[in-house]
Amino acid sequence: MPTFERIRSGFPGLDVLVDHIRMGDNVVWQLDDLDQYRHFAVPNVEQALADGRRVNYVRFALHPPILEARPELAVRNFDPEAGFETFTTRVRELITAEGRDAFYVFDSLSELQTAWASDLMMGCFFRVTCPYLFDLNTVAYFAILRNRHSFDAVARIRDTTQLLLDVYGHGGDYYIQPLKVWNRYSPTMFSPHLLSRDGQSAKPLIDAVEATRFHGILNERGLAPMDGSLDHWDRTFLAARLALDSGGDDRETRRRLILMLAGRDSRICQLFLEHFSCLDLLRIKERMIGSGSVGGKTAGMLLARKIIENRLPELRERLEPHDSFYVGADVFYSFLVENGWWTLRIEQRTAAGFFSAAEELGGRIGSGHFPSATREQFRRMLDYFGQSPIIVRSSSLLEDGFGNAFAGKYASIFLVNSGALELRLAAFEDAVKRVYASSMDPSALVYRRQRDLADKDEQMAILVQRVSGSELGGFFMPTAAGVGHSHNVYVWNERIDPAAGMLRLVAGLGTRAVDRVESDYPRVLSLSAPDLMPVAGAEERARYSQRYLDALNLAEDRLETLPLDEAARHWPAWLRALLCERDHAAEASCRERGVNRDIYYCGCENLAGNESFIGDMRQILSTLQDAYDYPIDIEFAVNFSEAGGHVINLLQCRPLQIRGRGAALDIPEIPPERVFFDLPGSSLGGGVDWPIDYVILVDSGKYLDLDLSGKYGTARLIGRINRILADAGKKIMLIGPGRWGTRSPDLGVPVSFSEISGMAAMCEVPFPGDRVSPELSYGSHFFQDLLEAGIYYASIPDDREGYVYRAGFFDGEEDILAGTLGEAADAKTAVRLYDAGKLRLWLKSDAIGGRSLCGVFPDMA
Repeated sequence: MPTFERIRSGFPGLDVLVDHIRMGDNVVWQLDDLDQYRHFAVPNVEQALADGRRVNYVRFALHPPILEARPELAVRNFDPEAGFETFTTRVRELITAEGRDAFYVFDSLSELQTAWASDLMMGCFFRVTCPYLFDLNTVAYFAILRNRHSFDAVARIRDTTQLLLDVYGHGGDYYIQPLKVWNRYSPTMFSPHLLSRDGQSAKPLIDAVEATRFHGILNERGLAPMDGSLDHWDRTFLAARLALDSGGDDRETRRRLILMLAGRDSRICQLFLEHFSCLDLLRIKERMIGSGSVGGKTAGMLLARKIIENRLPELRERLEPHDSFYVGADVFYSFLVENGWWTLRIEQRTAAGFFSAAEELGGRIGSGHFPSATREQFRRMLDYFGQSPIIVRSSSLLEDGFGNAFAGKYASIFLVNSGALELRLAAFEDAVKRVYASSMDPSALVYRRQRDLADKDEQMAILVQRVSGSELGGFFMPTAAGVGHSHNVYVWNERIDPAAGMLRLVAGLGTRAVDRVESDYPRVLSLSAPDLMPVAGAEERARYSQRYLDALNLAEDRLETLPLDEAARHWPAWLRALLCERDHAAEASCRERGVNRDIYYCGCENLAGNESFIGDMRQILSTLQDAYDYPIDIEFAVNFSEAGGHVINLLQCRPLQIRGRGAALDIPEIPPERVFFDLPGSSLGGGVDWPIDYVILVDSGKYLDLDLSGKYGTARLIGRINRILADAGKKIMLIGPGRWGTRSPDLGVPVSFSEISGMAAMCEVPFPGDRVSPELSYGSHFFQDLLEAGIYYASIPDDREGYVYRAGFFDGEEDILAGTLGEAADAKTAVRLYDAGKLRLWLKSDAIGGRSLCGVFPDMA
């Protein structure tokens, strides 16, 4: 805590005026220009150095230096362009390192307004830095330029600082009017004072003649601008609007607005500059709540729509318009500051607190509150949507950029959005806080660390979209939805052209297309040959099809998964005919048991055969890839009418990371006894030629015998092995039954991404008796995780011609699980760990031909 020791400022008159600056004080000077700041800062530093103080000059602005460099002065350089969080953290690290009793002079805070385009974040920086300086018994000088900031920003500074001094210069004289002096008082303290030119005295202006002269000086300067209620953010857009109304739409104005809205990914910003007019950018601002970037997901969605609008005007009538809203990224940081959690956020940025502090912060976020002004903007948005269902989606700064998809890492929350306004507001605020809390999820943190993003600013903006669809029997859903890739790496038939792209398509909400679903199969179709399926025959097609769909239950106010049979009964006949096929084999089996009923499944056959829809999707994907000059990944919904027309809602677009698009890999033949597996297809992430150091095998039979706790324990055990071996740089192959990453332990091992993030290769094998078949989840978030992490992924069928899997390959080899863990393994465990490097096991996968061969190659060292 501060000692409140009196210090000398270099101006004896000022010392008397404010009853001395004290240790612990933050002193904010509000002035007309930086020369006035320099006038007060330089003598203060001279006095502090003469008194034997440690003085730091915190240099971050582009303006000329306030203090000249000298040996006794420590000049500390920082870059606010690194972002609010990084800048604030590094300044705090300096303050921590300097410890107690240090002195500081900061560059003008007004420069932060330019770097961050917002008074809000400048105010937040001061609110989190000032108390820390106070606690460490320091003295710090700050400056803000008069009439450059909103009333709210100045009020935040006034509420936080110990001293706020208003300074006016005129003809070589300086007038000082204290606006706040904490814990000190005199009868004339808050009157304007004239500081003598030698600084020895400060005379209160209580004489009518002197006071009249001072007020005349104020009148010459005029009043504060009428838009003083506006943040710098709003004033910048207002100026752009006025310039546009006067006929101006210059490139530099657009570039400045794009940096404010779309973030700092240079490739994304360049695409915005090519496709957005100034009016387009102003319309984005009109739908914003708060300030700051709209985030990566929103930027990608807006960019994709604008590219299609500009380059494919013929699709206008078949592209569903959007009316989304955007909660700016600054709201996230200000939310943490308002609720007093910034210190915990800083702790989470450290290596020691990266996971532990994240868990605590994530747990607290749900109890936080939003400022009244923000809540009022939430209300106006909800009034606009009425009682239409909406989805609250993450849109972080790093999300959906080149190289960083963050697929499925952060939350998206569906809201039925029914009931009284205050109930809808509470539900919406809860959804926003759940999205904020998801930024602290372990899988997201592992992803960031794995991709060297742990030290990057990761503000969370929010995208609020109207849910596309119709009400059908008390449920709300689109006709279909899914994922589209402009480049198809799953080439399992010679008719498939990878450049034509692919779709992963489901009836209902697209959640079942982007997530790994239990006991269900989305339709994966090549846009060059949409009629093809990886399975043949009616029974196989029915077996590997969609049996459940996701929809919003309007009465129960929740997202619900329901059987297709149940949902289809409430649909009009034309929609049932469009989406559903009859499972005649299953119906016959029921009749044999005396039960007569229609049984439906969805293979999206009629959608795959709709040439207009397929043609539109092919055009959209091709056009976006051409504009991005990079493969892309989209999420979409599509709605059909009884007359056969359709409208496509483009919900998301991001660059698609693809590995293994180069030359074919020559795979030599090896003797059968040396083969672990040989797959002519059913793999992703090809272009692999790796030695395998370790193999983790999950015994299918033993896994089935485990209770629920044991099955979850299997996932946690794999996570432990992952941390031990992957951190040592070893290449690990993981093989197990069913579906990796499933939410249902009976259908596979329920690992999280953080538990398999270090794997080099993952394979799925069937359960005994074919209870659940492995599924190549191409296009899902799980697939995207593996692709971005560079993990080879294969499903190994046990009954398909040409596929070889020798389950007993490691029979007779030592299980090294206990030795690796440093403790005895549970006798019931289904996990086995083998030293594959000792056997010289190698994995070769040809991305062009599709073949994967894993075994012992005699010439491999």
